[in-house]
Amino acid sequence: MSEATRIAFLHTGAVNIGPVSERARAALPDATFVNYLDDRIVADLGDPGRAASVPGRIADLVHAARAGGADVVMLTCSSISPLAESLTAEAGIPVLRIDEAMADDAVAAGDRLAVIATLPTTLAPTVALLRERAALAGRSPSIVTEIVEGAFAAVSSGDRARHDELVAAAVERRAADADVVVLAQASMASAADAAAVDVPVLTSIGPGIERLREVVRGAEVER
Repeated sequence: MSEATRIAFLHTGAVNIGPVSERARAALPDATFVNYLDDRIVADLGDPGRAASVPGRIADLVHAARAGGADVVMLTCSSISPLAESLTAEAGIPVLRIDEAMADDAVAAGDRLAVIATLPTTLAPTVALLRERAALAGRSPSIVTEIVEGAFAAVSSGDRARHDELVAAAVERRAADADVVVLAQASMASAADAAAVDVPVLTSIGPGIERLREVVRGAEVER
């Protein structure tokens, strides 16, 4: 890989910067990474007076990333992933969704999907993404959902252990009637191994970064 390859991550929470960057550096050790953060996006999506500002703000960050030399941008928050396609066309560089590969894996894993989130603003985009990827695969899975009350507040206050405890309990509740459990937010990844279940518990960072690596490698081949 050329050292000039630059990858920008757009975050809506600082909690994702470390885990995403660590995985990305391992997968693409010769790339240059830059992180952009607007940590009010999630709150503003739930504010009727501010929600309409979000697409423009994300577009501004994508354009800033391109102006800074980014070859690829990845959105690390499921709440904004529906913007990826239009931003790709607008910016002229790939804008990827960190949760798309996870959605493909979930659809392939079975017909009964359970989606768990800690924020309501993430739930609808994740379900929409699963239905989109299922349609492309010719599948029609059933999807049940749950928002884990108190988990986001816990992790926001620095209590990762409590967050993981609450999310793991939700996974165990839902796994009995599911073929696969999907954790809707990258920030939930630490809870994946805490649940004692017999079905896959999918998170977005690992599959998302692997798809990013494939896109970058493919672009290199075309050069």
